[in-house]
Formats: sequence, structure tokens, C-alpha cells
Amino acid sequence: MPCWTEDHKKIQTTKVLVVGAGGIGCELLKNLAATGFKHVHVIDLDTIDVSNLNRQFLFRKEHVSSSKAEIATRVIKKFNPDINLTFDHSSIFEERFNIAFYGNFDIVLNALDNKQARNHVNRMCHSARTPLVESGSAGFFGQVQVILKDKTECYECQEKPKQKTFPGCTIRNTPSEHIHCTVWAKHVFSQLFGEVDIDDDVSPDLKAEEAEHPEADSQDDEAAKESVPIGTRQWAEGVNFDAEQIFNKLFVQDIHYLLKINHLWKTRKPPTPLSFSDALKLGDSLPFSESQKNQTSVWSIATCVKMFEACIQELKKEANANPDEPLSFDKDHPIIMSFVAACANVRAHIFNIPTKSAFEIKAMAGNIIPAIASTNAIVAGMIVTEAVKIIEGREDEVKNSVIVAKPTTRGQVFMFANMNKPNPRCYVCSDTKEVFLYVNLAEMTLSGLCEKVLKQELNMLAPDAIESNTNSIVLSSDGETDPLMSKKLAELSIMDGSILACDDFMQDFGVKVFVCKNSNFKGDQFEIVREMKKPVDKEEDEEKKSEEENKKEDEDRRKRKVEEQSTKVDDEPEIKRNRVEEVQAQGIEVME
Repeated sequence: MPCWTEDHKKIQTTKVLVVGAGGIGCELLKNLAATGFKHVHVIDLDTIDVSNLNRQFLFRKEHVSSSKAEIATRVIKKFNPDINLTFDHSSIFEERFNIAFYGNFDIVLNALDNKQARNHVNRMCHSARTPLVESGSAGFFGQVQVILKDKTECYECQEKPKQKTFPGCTIRNTPSEHIHCTVWAKHVFSQLFGEVDIDDDVSPDLKAEEAEHPEADSQDDEAAKESVPIGTRQWAEGVNFDAEQIFNKLFVQDIHYLLKINHLWKTRKPPTPLSFSDALKLGDSLPFSESQKNQTSVWSIATCVKMFEACIQELKKEANANPDEPLSFDKDHPIIMSFVAACANVRAHIFNIPTKSAFEIKAMAGNIIPAIASTNAIVAGMIVTEAVKIIEGREDEVKNSVIVAKPTTRGQVFMFANMNKPNPRCYVCSDTKEVFLYVNLAEMTLSGLCEKVLKQELNMLAPDAIESNTNSIVLSSDGETDPLMSKKLAELSIMDGSILACDDFMQDFGVKVFVCKNSNFKGDQFEIVREMKKPVDKEEDEEKKSEEENKKEDEDRRKRKVEEQSTKVDDEPEIKRNRVEEVQAQGIEVME
């Protein structure tokens, strides 16, 4: 009886690029090797963390701090020596991974964990005309999307919600957004006063130093002792929860240690260690009681330090009052939230991330979803299933698939989704590559346009921009416009109605940005939309106001009617009246 690979011989000559060797990536590489693929290349910049070991089954304890791509390649080759599996321990954004590089592969399989990298690979595959299978998981949810140029939606055809789950290595080592710092601060609280979880460790793993210094004597007893990390709680108890020593460990010693991991900072701006004494000099320090009341303003770093110190002492007292019951995170607990806010802002400052108010941090807290190994396994299985169909020319059979957390009425947790045509308004894959930028021209700077709009929102790497009406250079990736970065857009003759032709040579990507004035925005605040907003006509505005007034009158009449009924009978109508007012306060129409 012929084996499966004999009936699917084409997969043995197919060149496959896998981007990502984490949770889904491990399962995917295993599936490719077991299915019979012979030529696979994997790219991943990350190193193995202790928290990866519960689901990324290719890795073991002795692999901690080593390259994920390298170890995955080595382990896969052990159980399938025939596979030609190569790797790059590199960033997918490096210039050598250009369009020609993607063109060398027959198919690309994504196993990434962030939107920016997904957008980049999507654009590179689009330019290279290489089929892409996109994937992702969040807890019990998972999805697989097949992307074929001119036939299906690309990854950016539909706007994506902001990412709310983050990999542990990003939280511990390379935060790039304030939410990463907020999550880390929550973990600090748990490590000091809550139920200790190894997956919530906040310090860099001490074994990384051995990886950075392979010449060290592995038999040295002292070095062996130092390679075993001590728990944060145990260390804090050893210094009697001294706030200054805890602060210096988190923001000086651990940061110095991170800086030794050189590869992390090849394409990132490194953090700057900050001691307790130096932090107290950064801004005016508000008293504890005043800071507690001032939740909507951004605290100075000096205030954060004082808050950090005061909260540790208060939480220590609370924990000692009931030593058998660890504290648990509660966003409505003022001391806990103040500690998390202060801690998050200091870390954000160290990693060159703008700080936020305690109110904003409270809104962000608590968005972590644990990774589930079984979800990753199902997703990886469907990636290979769809990849085989594409390779064998059965593109009419490909499907998108979705895994849901709760079974449907038919008992299904796994189902297929529609394959949609490309979005004609997509600024990546359609013929109409344009967006509308609403901004305050008198306040938005050229730096804000470059960093926040083009790089962060539109995911360009090295953008260039020309004002189409005057054909003047607004932004140059080679540094010619660097002296103008602090200038306001209005000072550069960019006005309402200006059209910016923006392009990124590396991604072979270009988009027209139609500039629209919005004087209500402050600073570098902006809004990007795919279709121009319809201007509000004065007559329409008056009609809307009239409708709102009529609606208010109707609500008042209904309210009076309920109140009149409540005076005639027992207290049951009073309950109804309170419920009506409660629902009306929420803006919900009540049918009586």
C-alpha cells in the first residue's frame, strides 16, 4: 500500500518559509516534518523563556535563553533527519529579508504573535505574489486565514482590533507599549504579595548570562549557584520589603542584566537603568494623599517613586495581617492600583515609552489571556491542511477556519469561515491605495506624522513622503528631513486638502494620504479612516437636534406616566420605575 507522501509528491519539493517558532510555530514545524515536507526555513528572533516550557513542547529546561529557531531546528532534525530545515535567529524586519527573499519560497506560513510583523509579512508576500497562510490564537480562540493575491482578502483588508494579549518574553524583556509595562507591573504585584506563579516572573532569567558568556567554567560552584534564579518574593522577604532595594533590583540590576543580552537591542532602543535616588529627582513629588486623588493626571516619575514606596509598606501590612491568604489583584483596590500604576510608569520611562495616568492604566489592567497548547495544535494542523491544498493547485477547496471557546448549538467548537474577495478599499492590496488622515495641522509635528501615523498606524518601516500638489519632499528616510522633525505640519505648508504620496521601498508599498483638518485634536492626536467622512450639513444638524429634543420629550412623558402609576398602587411599580430610569440612563429604549 503506497504511503501518503507518494500520493502527494509535490510537497517534497516545495520550499516553505515559516515565520515564528513559538507556540504555534513548534506545532507547525512538527507537522511539516511529519507530513513529508523536505525544504523548510524558519525565522524567529526570540529566545526561550521558562514560561514557554508548558506549551512549546520542542523546548526543555536546558534550552532556556537559547534561540527558539535554532533549538526547534535541532530537535525537529532528531526525529526526521531527512528534512532540510534551516533557520535564522533574526528579526523579520531586517533588510536582507526583502521581496526577492520571499520570492524564493513557494508558500509562507505565519506563526507570529504581533500585528506589526503580520502586516509586514502580508505586504512582502503581496509584493512577491507568494501565497500566505496567516494564523493566530488567544486562549481557546484560534483562526487560520488563507491569503492569495487578487483572489482573497489580505490580512489588512479589514481593520483589526487593538491587540490585548502579549507574549511573556515581550512583557519581561522588550516592552514597546505601555500595556506591556502595565501587565509587567501586575506581575510584580503578584510576585511580591499575591499567589506566586512561575509564568508571571518579572526578572530576566539568570541563565541568559551563561548563553552570553559560553567561555565561563560551567563546573564553577559559585556560577552554578548564581544561575539558579531566586524568587522575587523570597528576595523581597530577605530585604524586609525595603522599597528602595526592591526598586533598584527591578529598575537597575534587572535592566543592567537585560542590556547584556546584546541581540535584543540590535533593532530596538535599549532601556536606561534608573536608581531610586535618581528617580526622586525627576519632577515634583506630590504627597501620597494628593496623588491618590489625582488619578486623571500623569504623575511625575518622582511621584511614582513615592507612591511605589508608600504602597509597598501599606500592602506589606495588609499581607501580614493574614499571612495564609495571599493578596489578589483588584483594579478597584486603591492601593493595589496605585502600586501598579507607579510601577508601570517607571518601567515605561526606562523603556522610552510615554507614561500614562492612573485612570488610563486602570482601564488597561487585566487583559491577559493564557496560551492553550491544544488550541495551538489545532491551528497548526489546519495551517498544513490548507497549505497542502494550495501547493497541489486545489485553491478552489481552501477555507478559512475558526476555533471558538464555547460549542455552538450543534456542539461545534471548530468551523469554517467564508473566503472573502479583496476589499476594494484596502490600502494594501487594492488598486485604490488611499487613506484619510484627520489631524490638527497647527499642532501635529512632522515627527508625529512619521513615527505615529506612518510607522505605528500604517506599519511602514522607512517611509518617504512627497506633497503631491507641490512635489516637495516632506519626509525622507535617508535623514534629509531630520532637522524638520519638530516643525508643525502647518509650518511645512501642509494644509487641509494636501495629498501626501507615501512609500516604503523595502516593502514595495505606497499609499496616498489625504490630509483633513480637525482643529479639535490636540498635539499629535490623529484619526485614520479608509473613506472620507461625510460633512455634516447645517440643516441635517438642526434636524438631528430636533429629533433629540422630541425623543427627550417622549422619555419625559413616559417617566411621568410611570411616576403617576407608582402613586396609586403598592411598591411593585416603584421597582419598575427604578428599573426604567436605570435602563434609560444607559441609553436603552424601554417598551412599556
